[in-house]
Amino acid sequence: MSPTYDFVAVGVGPFNLGLACLTEPIAELDGLFLDEKPDFEWHGGMMLQDTTLQTPFLADLVSLADPTSPLSFLNYLKEVGRLYSFYIRADWFPPRVEYNEYCRWAARKLDSVRFGHRVDRIDHDPNEDVYLVHATEVATGRTETHRARRLVLGTGTPPHVPEPCRDLGGDAIHASRYLHNRDSLVRKQSITIVGSGQSAAEIYRDLLGEIDEHGYTLNWVTRSARFFPLEYTKLTLEMTSPEYVDYFYSLPDSTRESLLAQQHGLYKGISAELVDEIFDLLYLKRVAGPCPTRLLTNTEVTSAEHHPADGGYTLGLRQWEQQEDFTLHTDGLVLATGYRYRTPDFLRPITHRISWDESGRFDVGRGYGVDPTGEEIYVQNAELHTHGFVTPDLGMAAYRNSRIIQGMLGEEYYPVERSIAFQDFAAPGDIGPARTEPAREESAA
Repeated sequence: MSPTYDFVAVGVGPFNLGLACLTEPIAELDGLFLDEKPDFEWHGGMMLQDTTLQTPFLADLVSLADPTSPLSFLNYLKEVGRLYSFYIRADWFPPRVEYNEYCRWAARKLDSVRFGHRVDRIDHDPNEDVYLVHATEVATGRTETHRARRLVLGTGTPPHVPEPCRDLGGDAIHASRYLHNRDSLVRKQSITIVGSGQSAAEIYRDLLGEIDEHGYTLNWVTRSARFFPLEYTKLTLEMTSPEYVDYFYSLPDSTRESLLAQQHGLYKGISAELVDEIFDLLYLKRVAGPCPTRLLTNTEVTSAEHHPADGGYTLGLRQWEQQEDFTLHTDGLVLATGYRYRTPDFLRPITHRISWDESGRFDVGRGYGVDPTGEEIYVQNAELHTHGFVTPDLGMAAYRNSRIIQGMLGEEYYPVERSIAFQDFAAPGDIGPARTEPAREESAA
């Protein structure tokens, strides 16, 4: 009989990889991490050379839970001989390419992480009260079954394509595949980017930089009223905190939905530096002469049609403030329309063991459990509707993993900070003296 793991984690993105790093030294937890990809890759289609993380390097896989971990970003820099260069660079935000290499470095140090293994189905054995994780080794087709007392789901958020553009045909691409298709894209006569977030802005900046060399027309279409910058002031950053998660989680469902609709600028905006860089580049292009580019705000895609004869597309657009419809023809189409969580098919045999809300989403407990007990099945980056906009934030990953580890052990292993903000998000029960020291969350034991 195969061994029984304390947990099996499915999907190895930054969040579950961080969990692998943090559970590595814990003798009481024996975990296995499976991912279908042949190696770690984080948004490989958007690894533009000059892009950086939108979170500081301390938001690595481990440091905000255990700054002494040998799997920290700083230790990675020391091992590869770039620590002094990074220090002289004097920038908190590492290049995205470097962060990806750091994650690969960490994954290679962990025996618990197995790439090239696809999870096909998960069953539950009621006799032994264990989960049976059926997986296939992609390279060989060999199947295997892993036994686990708990599960951690970290399969990520797949690319989202809006309804008018689904099953469109042709060579339209999602932003997640931009670099893989860039060479063919720049040979087209016209290119249109749909979307308003950081990825859309990075792609627009990249293509604008070579518009003279290739001679294409470049359009940027967004439903947003303007190109919103990411809010990054310090009191706003306090909302990426344990106590704001507590506050958001305590709100009624309807209030949480309303808040999320208002908070896009907290996690979906464009870095202010990139917004300014795009403007400055547009200005320089205009000084040199007419620049064939248009930026269309307040404009949503209402329909899309592919023309096989010439390979182009006709987009039906609406300026929603004016309620005016018009069309746009484009040869190339890039959908920078974000990502949305989708429940994995491999969970179908155990859906009855999962708690669901009225909208068919995971009913996620405060400790990130989605089973009725809150102690068997945990989720990573699938709790936006319950825990708020910090869900995809790399800076909160170590906190969430500390809470998941605490839930699995029944006691606190990594000290979990629960009160770090100067501001109060909820109405105070009583007005007392100001806090002078942050408090730690009490052990669950």
